[in-house]
Amino acid sequence: MKRFAAIFLVFGMIISIIAGCSSASSSSTDKKLVIGVDDQFAPMGFRDEKNELVGFDIDYARAAGEKMGYEVVFQPIDWKAKESELSSGRIDLIWNGYTINETRKKQVLFTKPYLKNAQIVVTLTKSNISKLDDLAGKNVGLQALSSAQEALNGSTVKSKIKTVSEYKDNVLALSDLKIGRVDAVVIDEVVAKYYMSKEKDTFKILDESLAPEEYGVGVKKGNEKLLNELQKALDEINKDGTAAKISEKWFGEDKVLK
Repeated sequence: MKRFAAIFLVFGMIISIIAGCSSASSSSTDKKLVIGVDDQFAPMGFRDEKNELVGFDIDYARAAGEKMGYEVVFQPIDWKAKESELSSGRIDLIWNGYTINETRKKQVLFTKPYLKNAQIVVTLTKSNISKLDDLAGKNVGLQALSSAQEALNGSTVKSKIKTVSEYKDNVLALSDLKIGRVDAVVIDEVVAKYYMSKEKDTFKILDESLAPEEYGVGVKKGNEKLLNELQKALDEINKDGTAAKISEKWFGEDKVLK
């Protein structure tokens, strides 16, 4: 009888250990941050030649997630539906060159700004377009439902433009610019400079910009706990030099706002 009791005791202990391991594994898996990204937004977040997600925001998010003790999962989304993806709970954060503005502040919570940017106009180097007024009667491209669209809509030149073509992403817009389907593209400065570094002598930037802006991370309204947790992690990696190293990797200098 004692022998059977001992066997059952050992068996019970094994079951408890297995259950404990399963519970621990489950709890670590639950610590996930699902981040919505536009995977065609170089150099912030894009696919490399191996089809892997890379970029400044990708590295920056991973560093913050590690500091918070979360597993970071990147979810490519339709950028036009980013706020809907966030409010539905399908993603936890919008983090990929996400411009802070008053309209979006009504829909999401924002971290402090971490990078300066501007909406600018790009055209071909051979183009005779040299200033914003030269866009009169021209065909202009931009990413749909982006801050580029808002900047153009708020400008005085919008009414003079012949047509505005909307694209799913900036890569498609720039492709159409190269083959002459549009005369210019309104785009984020950091994105434009990245492509100009890859395709030298193809594009030029007009001296006049449409709107200065800043990037932040979007958090679902009502989730101040996650916002504060994330901001604390960002402050720490900004202070300890991690953010500076990531910035130097992608921009060649420390551009992160402290």
